Amino acid sequence: MSPTPGPGTPFATEDALPFKERLKHLAHSALEPLTGFLARLGVGPDGVTIMGLMVSLVAALAFFEGYFRFGAVMVALSGLCDILDGELARRSGQHSRFGAFLDSTLDRLSDGIVLAGISGFYLVHLTELASDPSQTVAEITRGLEPRTWAVVSLTAVLAMLGSFMVSYTRARAEGLGLECRVGWFERPERMVLLMVAAAFGVGRVMSAALILLALLSFATAIQRVVYIWKNTRGAGLDS
Repeated sequence: MSPTPGPGTPFATEDALPFKERLKHLAHSALEPLTGFLARLGVGPDGVTIMGLMVSLVAALAFFEGYFRFGAVMVALSGLCDILDGELARRSGQHSRFGAFLDSTLDRLSDGIVLAGISGFYLVHLTELASDPSQTVAEITRGLEPRTWAVVSLTAVLAMLGSFMVSYTRARAEGLGLECRVGWFERPERMVLLMVAAAFGVGRVMSAALILLALLSFATAIQRVVYIWKNTRGAGLDS
């Protein structure tokens, strides 16, 4: 059976590519003018990677202060930087092992600080309730128990742990010389989910999104563990 043409082959068509790959190609094509402009300015991929981290820090602070819609915009800009650094590296030929290492490392840090900012917002609100009994009574009257804020904060922490596990399982597998690209819920999907939820502001949508983010991240990590097991011990390749 002949192999399926890859995206870099002349026989590849948009219809032949998986849905995620078609979206990726579409995004890269749309950003081509901006990539070219940055390249002409002499902007390097590592600089854009670091810029993405700085934008994520602004997003985290926005979430911490309760400006969720502004945080959504900053997460979108951080995602834009994540695409642009790779495009600049390919366009300029500035591929390097350190650049790949820096990109992966700062991506994990960006994910962590954004979710930490969200978790911090709910935790701070819980402490405010502890110092203001009248506000606590008002929220209980509306059916919102104080512990709800602690649960949502903990859910954000679990979502952070799940996102790290998605990345770690792949990195650990590749460190053992195994390819592990399975799993649907990766960083782009996590960022889109956060952006959409944050666009609704502080409320039930974000709480539901954090639960979904945690569940799908751990499901993807488990999927990768099972995949590696099937291709090593399950296939009799481990002693």
